[in-house]
Amino acid sequence: MKKRIGFMGLGIMGRAMAANLLKAGFPVTVYNRDKQKTLPLADIGALAADSPRQLADNCDVAILMVTGPEAIDELLFGIDGAAEGLAGKLCVNMSSVSPAYSRELAASLEAEGAVLIDAPVSGTKKPAEDGLLVILASGPEQTVRDLDDIFRAMGRKVVYCGPAGQGSMMKMTVNHLLGVMMHAFAEALLFGERGGLSMDAMVETIQSGAMACPMYQAKAPLLASGNYPASFPLKHMAKDLKYVLDTAYETGAHIPAAQAALGMYLLARERGLGDMDFAAVDKAMRDMLKG
Repeated sequence: MKKRIGFMGLGIMGRAMAANLLKAGFPVTVYNRDKQKTLPLADIGALAADSPRQLADNCDVAILMVTGPEAIDELLFGIDGAAEGLAGKLCVNMSSVSPAYSRELAASLEAEGAVLIDAPVSGTKKPAEDGLLVILASGPEQTVRDLDDIFRAMGRKVVYCGPAGQGSMMKMTVNHLLGVMMHAFAEALLFGERGGLSMDAMVETIQSGAMACPMYQAKAPLLASGNYPASFPLKHMAKDLKYVLDTAYETGAHIPAAQAALGMYLLARERGLGDMDFAAVDKAMRDMLKG
């Protein structure tokens, strides 16, 4: 019999992930602070809980996919929070948080008799919709392996990263690279454009050699059009790069490229671009040139 899943957080990513669990035949109960977001999932078979605690009582595995620690703490430990209903159960946090917070969360849930699986994802809106995310899982290794059918309903690959906190460390490592790559891509194209090169010629050159990658291919049309529909909102990249810098301070890592990139993402957020795709760091650079 398939495990009963409780899914909290139905934003860009969570809605698609919960839908894929339903498609795979799992019984799914959903909760979202904005109850309107539960309706499309209820239409395809999900139960909608009135509170996180009700969700916890109705599941074997609770999954969180929310914006960060504040939302997690409210859902688990706030009024009618899920934590007290998770004794003897699993809590899988797939949200992007710092490694330090993940370790603290594991200890808090252990005190409630629950086990945390720290399992953020690599991928954005389209991979979430297509069930092609990469799951960066950490926690007790056998427990992670036992969740393989759940993870495979949402992703194409599961990478075991170590004890709780290391999934978040891997996520921060991946987003460190992603944020710096996008910043560098936008900067290089703007540099070439100011020197008289066409966008098409630059992208063709980059995609024809060793620097070719799907991310650049996907983001190039956004930069060319100046239109940045969000598959990964810029405000979330800024948040994650702040976690990266905080973690680097704790570990003694020296990451000047990430620090420079964070400055530009923060500027973009301050200019009202936070809800656009993180490729809108390009617009912030262009706006700077206008004064």
